[in-house]
Amino acid sequence: MEVTRKHSKKRDAILQCIRETKSHPSAEWVYQQLKPQIPDLSLGTVYRNLAMFKADGTIQSLGTVAGLERYDGNTDPHTHFICTTCGKVVDLENVELPRAVLTEAEHGAGGIIGSYQLQFFGSCADCAKQNH
Repeated sequence: MEVTRKHSKKRDAILQCIRETKSHPSAEWVYQQLKPQIPDLSLGTVYRNLAMFKADGTIQSLGTVAGLERYDGNTDPHTHFICTTCGKVVDLENVELPRAVLTEAEHGAGGIIGSYQLQFFGSCADCAKQNH
């Protein structure tokens, strides 16, 4: 049975904020962006709505980056690069696993892979320049 949610301007603003940025924000970033326009917004409201969006597949979580859970409004399959120095997250276009790798993963799992997240970790160009 599908759950019907009451319309909420705060919920709409949170989702719009996530979808309009490519920065892969944290809940705290979303809160800071929206607080000036929505003075009665609480950080708890942001967290609850992000958890709901994540649970229903409206957004995806990239996991914890630099101590904060980061989110992506783009739920289409795509790859990320995460800088382990500064925490920057970048979408990598046109990077996919070869079908043979997916077939081997399905064989190993004994099932069918419905989706996957591919992430690369390292130093972004700015951090790599600083370290050389």
